[in-house]
Amino acid sequence: MNESSFIKDRLVPVGSILLVILIAWYFAAYSMNAPFQRDFDRRAGETRTATEFLMKTMSQPKPTMPAPHQVASNLWKNTLTVKPWSKRSLVYHSWITLSATLLGFAMGTALGVVIAIGIVHIPALDRSFLPWIIASQTIPILAIAPMIIVLLSAIGVTGLLPKALISTYLSFFPVAVGMVKGLRSPDVLHLDLMRTYSANKLQTLWKLRIPASVPFFFTSMKVAIAASLIGAIVGELPTGAVAGIGSKLLAGSYYSQTVDIFAALIAGSVVAILLVTAVDVVGRFVNARMGAKTQ
Repeated sequence: MNESSFIKDRLVPVGSILLVILIAWYFAAYSMNAPFQRDFDRRAGETRTATEFLMKTMSQPKPTMPAPHQVASNLWKNTLTVKPWSKRSLVYHSWITLSATLLGFAMGTALGVVIAIGIVHIPALDRSFLPWIIASQTIPILAIAPMIIVLLSAIGVTGLLPKALISTYLSFFPVAVGMVKGLRSPDVLHLDLMRTYSANKLQTLWKLRIPASVPFFFTSMKVAIAASLIGAIVGELPTGAVAGIGSKLLAGSYYSQTVDIFAALIAGSVVAILLVTAVDVVGRFVNARMGAKTQ
């Protein structure tokens, strides 16, 4: 992809969407903050010009809806002007959440692969276990997370593992579903050829089914890593955690610091983008090494 094509196909669409989001965000911030500012000025007996009123509305210390520049300033302050290991740093809180995310993602991926292999090779699991797996995802995570935290706390398990288990619960499902589809993707002729070679189930799995499932695997992993991050953040909420993106959301909610809330949300979004991008890069590399064509 040359430079002009990259600008036309990637930068222009993404930039246009970002511009629309910023305009809508500023409009929403003004609409939601203006009534408070108008009432405040009326009580204080102050009369402002339209420009002064706009500037005051967009610079409130505790706005109902923070403006983009306020969030950007908070991100700059809490990432680049403090040490990364400081408890004020969003880098520090992102790392705490990231550690639970990666552990939960690893366990969820392993569990999803094992479940998928079992479903493909054991028909009874396909008929009995798969429906329960699907049904498990209909239960809201906000209802399950406190139960997991309380039950594990009762047996003395606290810290990283409970959050990781919540991440596991969210991340195993897309991997399991994607791997089931991938393991079943080989053509019938290829399966017949393996039987002609007298290959057993293990050899067929290793030589045919797993290589065929690799594209499905990495596609499902991109969904799973994002879901794992959500699970880690949700897992921090019922614990009253003092570190992590979830703790920043809790603190911002307690003290009506909406700017901190939005900054934490954007920090989480950045972490999610980096994780999904990392999985995508690894997937492209593996597919290229296996001879697949990549764009």
